[in-house]
Amino acid sequence: MPTKPTHPHLSIEIALSPAFHDLDPMDIVWHGNYPKYLEIARCALLSQFNYDYPQMKASGYAWPIVDMRLKYVKPASFGQQLIVRAEIVEWESRLKINYLIKDAVSGQKINQAHTIQVAVDMNTGEMQYVCPAILWERLGVEEPQ
Repeated sequence: MPTKPTHPHLSIEIALSPAFHDLDPMDIVWHGNYPKYLEIARCALLSQFNYDYPQMKASGYAWPIVDMRLKYVKPASFGQQLIVRAEIVEWESRLKINYLIKDAVSGQKINQAHTIQVAVDMNTGEMQYVCPAILWERLGVEEPQ
């Protein structure tokens, strides 16, 4: 059964504004740039727990993304003020983060997404079927019994 967050600190909101080089020939944000926005929010979220990529590597685990799903609702444009919300919603056997990108002024949904990451032991290359204790410790949640 998926673990649901019980702490409001398992989420973060960041502000960003698409740059000119993020646009496609239709003058809207190219669909392939949205994962970059998710990555910026994911790094900010994980940094809250002192478990961003350098700390993951130091702990002996890689956390590759094994699934990413995006739903494009409305296009974003150059200079538009956006809010990207990232929230950890599962952490027992995988790290699942939900995202919501919305217009900062109107609150209208622009994009909705999620990513799933799994822990991989960097020494053996083996995927872990239960998230390592370091993740639980950093998130401040109880390990399963």
